[in-house]
Amino acid sequence: MFSAISASSVRRRGAARLTAAVLVSGLVAVGSLVGAGAATADETPQHQGGASATLDGLKTYDGAVLHTNGKDQQLPAGLFEMTVDGGGKLKTYCIDIHNPTQAQAKYLETPWDQTSLGANRNAGKIRWILEHSYPQIDDLAALAKSAGTGPLTEKTAAAGTQVAIWRYSDGADVDASDAQAEKLAEWLEKGARNVAEPKASLTLEPGAVSGKAGDKLGPVTVRTDADNVTVTPPADTVASGIKITDKDGRPVTSAADGTQLFFDVPAGTTDGVASFGVQATTSVPVGRAFAGVTKSQTQILAGSSESTVSATATANWAKKGAIPALTAQKNCAKGGVDVTATNQGDEPFTFELAGVEHTVEAGGSQTVTVPVGEDEAYDFTITGPGGFSQNFKGVLDCRTTGTPAPETDQPSSHPSPASAGDTPAAGTGGTGDLAETGSSSATPVIAGIAIVLVVLGGGAVFFLRKKKAAAGAE
Repeated sequence: MFSAISASSVRRRGAARLTAAVLVSGLVAVGSLVGAGAATADETPQHQGGASATLDGLKTYDGAVLHTNGKDQQLPAGLFEMTVDGGGKLKTYCIDIHNPTQAQAKYLETPWDQTSLGANRNAGKIRWILEHSYPQIDDLAALAKSAGTGPLTEKTAAAGTQVAIWRYSDGADVDASDAQAEKLAEWLEKGARNVAEPKASLTLEPGAVSGKAGDKLGPVTVRTDADNVTVTPPADTVASGIKITDKDGRPVTSAADGTQLFFDVPAGTTDGVASFGVQATTSVPVGRAFAGVTKSQTQILAGSSESTVSATATANWAKKGAIPALTAQKNCAKGGVDVTATNQGDEPFTFELAGVEHTVEAGGSQTVTVPVGEDEAYDFTITGPGGFSQNFKGVLDCRTTGTPAPETDQPSSHPSPASAGDTPAAGTGGTGDLAETGSSSATPVIAGIAIVLVVLGGGAVFFLRKKKAAAGAE
């Protein structure tokens, strides 16, 4: 059903091709290169580091009423739970009321500016709400006293908090069904003040470097709120001799925030690519955004157990010629994905993107924005000299819809299409495995078709060709 344009490369560095192909598919391949000598990297969801998790569903919730187009629509409002890859649990609220979640969706810790929060002047108020309400304030009697609400339960506290967040994340006209929950929402909304975005739990900057064998490639700087992180060197380091070191060449096995790390690649090492990883167990900061790998309702962190967080950096090296390093990140302001190419080789690195030729001089860097439509999936692999390959994929989800899904004449009292399992109707305050808090009342079949259409509509094909620096040759 789906097809891809194959990527090819000529192994000789002077005349290699660089090709990017968008794979129109709903499947996500996960993996990473961890060994020297090979010059290709498996496809991985685009992630700058931190926690990755799987959505378990809406667990602690009560009812709310969304007022749109002169109609009232009932829906559940409360806390989701996620299971972190490698261990840990997260609790999150929705910041994307009109979009459904997908059962067992994969989520990645994501900077605000790569989500709808980036253009939301009230984003900091949402973080304030999280810090001043449930579950961060788990003494419900004290919370009720501060807010002047009367008795609160976990369910009504979660619902009131979610309603207050929706008013700032989506500008929604929404009320809590429970009177005490509504009083909490009003108190939180009125008291909210802008607070800065929290730091990432763990990232490496930059995520890719390049250079000549015989040099230390880097630096790659650790950014984390954890006390320390474990550094895992490339696989088969005994055979390759590649080490991860500090600036003085000392091997490093652990690091802290601000530590600079280098790939120490011995002279004479065969041209190739290798990666190292860093990992820690820490509590992810409240207020970090979580975006779906596929199209699924954006979430914001309300609480975290001790959880596994990780990041990876890659190095590409050669003896001569163009030696590229590639990174990518979503650019919500420009509506696309920024692909940054650096060249630490001794020849120019010339490529063509969307009909425009770009040249990165030796020792230079250039960023090209690949246009991607809102809510569209992208998946492209860039290949280059010596079998070099880098894949970037994800969904550009930079805005809330601002418009609810079509409604029937009667407001729905049931969860929207992506709900998982048999659950009670919204507003009953259950704790079932409900995987959605959104306004859609369509059927699961319609939701499935919509997802396929988003994927099919999200394809765009980009071609990049590596050319010889010599005039007239290719």
